[in-house]
Amino acid sequence: MRKMLRKGLDALARDSRGASAIEYGLIVALIALAIVGGLSAVGGNVLGFWQRVDQEVRISG
Repeated sequence: MRKMLRKGLDALARDSRGASAIEYGLIVALIALAIVGGLSAVGGNVLGFWQRVDQEVRISG
């Protein structure tokens, strides 16, 4: 029984597919955080721009 368990754990330790999947998941998470941070930083400026456009249209309309 111990021999089978040991063989199974050794095979699991040599398998690197799970580690690669975790690494890719972390990369995707970091990219998503960068996108959210960038959009948050730019979002206020874009909102202000469209508010100024709205005011100009209302004044001239």
